Amino acid sequence: METFHAIFGSPHSISAAQACARTVLVFAYGLILFRLAGRRTFARWSALDITVSIIVGSTLSRGLSGNAPLPTVFLEVALIMALHWIIARIIAHRRMFSRLIEGPAIELARDGKLFLSRLQQHSVSAADLDEALRSQGIENIDQASRVTLEPSGRISVLKSK
Repeated sequence: METFHAIFGSPHSISAAQACARTVLVFAYGLILFRLAGRRTFARWSALDITVSIIVGSTLSRGLSGNAPLPTVFLEVALIMALHWIIARIIAHRRMFSRLIEGPAIELARDGKLFLSRLQQHSVSAADLDEALRSQGIENIDQASRVTLEPSGRISVLKSK
């Protein structure tokens, strides 16, 4: 334990060199955890993913700054990642839980008709909508059979046939 404190400092006193050692260790730890967690961890950036990201970042920063003991920080982050993994698996297998955690898809337009109240309710700007249409090679909303605000926040567009 004395060697650990010599390299990484104690929770209330760290030198610049020890802060750098903590940075390398915390970075490696975070990278390993995210690789183990899999690609889905932050691929879609749902509300769950954003929440986990903020909490993990905040917790790891306490380890970097020396405001918390590294073993405690690592245990907390491992628990957060485990909770994320468990919740993501439940979401993948239980539609009702998915709708509760991630929310439903919201139809913004159908057969060229915009639902303006839904656009406003979900803070979708004309620029956001135009970008989604352009990404599908559509110049006008009349060319879209369906426009949907997905739970991830992405706007998907189906072309009219």
